[in-house]
Amino acid sequence: MAEIIREAPLGQIIRWATRNRLLKYPEEMEGFELPATYNAVLNSTTSQEKGQAPRSSPPVSRTVTREKTRRSSDGSNESATADETNTVSEDLEKAETQQPGPYEDPVALNISRTKSRLSTVPYTEDRLELEAELAIERTQTKPIMPTKTADGVVLVDWYTTDDPANPQNWSNGKRFVVSLIICVYTFVVYTGSAIYTSSELGVMAKWNLKPVDASLPLSLYVLAYGMGPLLWAPLSEIPIIGRSPVYAATMALFTILSLPTAMVNNFAGLLVLRFLQGFFGSPCLAIGAATMQDMYSLLYLPYALVAWVSAAYCGPALGPLLSGFAVTAKGWRWSLWEILWAAGPVFLIMFLLLPETSTPNILLRRAARLRKLTGDNRLKSQSEIDQQNMKPSAIVIDAIVKPIEITIKDPAIAFVNVYTAIIYGIYYSFFEVFPLVYPPIYGFSLGMIGVVFTCILVACLIGIAVYCAYLHYFLIPDIMKHGLRAQESRLVPALFACFGPTIGLFLFGWTARSDIHWIAPTIGITIYGASVFIVMQCIFVYVPLSYPQYAASLFAGNDFLRSAFACGSILFGRPLFINLGVGKGVSVLGGLSVIGIIGMFVLWIFGAKLRARSKFAI
Repeated sequence: MAEIIREAPLGQIIRWATRNRLLKYPEEMEGFELPATYNAVLNSTTSQEKGQAPRSSPPVSRTVTREKTRRSSDGSNESATADETNTVSEDLEKAETQQPGPYEDPVALNISRTKSRLSTVPYTEDRLELEAELAIERTQTKPIMPTKTADGVVLVDWYTTDDPANPQNWSNGKRFVVSLIICVYTFVVYTGSAIYTSSELGVMAKWNLKPVDASLPLSLYVLAYGMGPLLWAPLSEIPIIGRSPVYAATMALFTILSLPTAMVNNFAGLLVLRFLQGFFGSPCLAIGAATMQDMYSLLYLPYALVAWVSAAYCGPALGPLLSGFAVTAKGWRWSLWEILWAAGPVFLIMFLLLPETSTPNILLRRAARLRKLTGDNRLKSQSEIDQQNMKPSAIVIDAIVKPIEITIKDPAIAFVNVYTAIIYGIYYSFFEVFPLVYPPIYGFSLGMIGVVFTCILVACLIGIAVYCAYLHYFLIPDIMKHGLRAQESRLVPALFACFGPTIGLFLFGWTARSDIHWIAPTIGITIYGASVFIVMQCIFVYVPLSYPQYAASLFAGNDFLRSAFACGSILFGRPLFINLGVGKGVSVLGGLSVIGIIGMFVLWIFGAKLRARSKFAI
């Protein structure tokens, strides 16, 4: 438990306040001894710098422990004892007569030079093969030989193959808890968007607004959590920052802003506060998938992503249910208070228990502790070296310019962005069309409209069952037997599911009549929701497999485009359905969804040729 609290934001604040006297890391505890592998590499490097042959065993003088490096009050190191000095002299005399030792030969030390996951590109065959090797190695405790660069820097890595500091080595229980926190956090933020829809009538009456104006607090929230990833995603990839501080700081602001949002007394203030809420809640969208990738191997990552996407998918749909009856009884502000009540406990849990999962950040801080312990500045993490070469201009280009460039120049990415934007926008248009169907045609109350939205939850469960069955019974066994196939093979479930959005929309649009039971249009929405869930899963696997070097940038760009179109659909949805009628209006959206049917088959058939011509794909 102490380790979890130490890695959480609260623990890091306690360490800072006490100058690292509480919640110490192993390197800071009395009796800690530098691993033999590090002694070996450090001593061999020192010998070569002095023109000596490498020694066959680590000299005692370089074997660093907390007792031998304890500082005196004036800042100087305590002197070695006479016995230690004699031992060092004997080792040096022996070294002069011995042949070159095994410091440059890990085999002679019987130590494997295990590759790091970070040495491979995510979502590639190399990453898959390496993770399979690491999965075997972490079942036994084997020391890892650190790498020495040409300029003498010793790269700090995990101490052993089963190092408990490595998120990939965490117990299933710990990974489950962290995943659950991220999923609940994601659910709360996404619920915060549509939970407001029950308050639109009250807002219209309060400030004498038109329906389109009253929907602005929802649309601006959605737009803002699409803009946030353009900042938060690259920020979390800076090694000195990591993911946990971004989560904690932004969720704190999200929670604080929820208070004035529920109390604001002018419409302009409500718009500004809702936009800021969405912006500071967006790290769940920006780096939630990256957190899952930190903990799970490529083979089983899809299961974790299914859980995370489900939280994001169901959040908006359940928002009206959570607020519908309460707003009817307590007033329009009640939905905004519910955001605060949900966000507060989630923030406390994150603050107390959410550890850092970014390997570059964890190893960077370990390297700093080892330098303090040994006084040797050659100990650095690879992320420190990479960070020194980071330029703000390069970060901006990767986050904003690169997604736009790839979208314009690469037909596959252009299709993915346009299609996902359309189906995501249609999803948010439901919040405008349901009030035009179920109350006037079927006599549903505001609370009962929220109950109808549970069909999205049912759709999500159907999508989860189908996609997880595909993973368990076909995809994962096939990968274990044959390795990664061509990226287009991941689109096979989508070839069947891509018909669902069109079928579901037309079924909803043309059965929403008083002479047809309300379950018929609801079934149409369920078909739409289940099929879209499967299509999105396939697309979001295809993109990083095809463009691994730009996966983070492409996802951030896709998040923005999806949210921007959803923002627009909230505003144009109601006028569309009123002017054309529900049947014709929904048919327009159904016709747009046909793009997905054509595009999905084109991508499946010609995807390999398109990737071969693209300078961005592999």
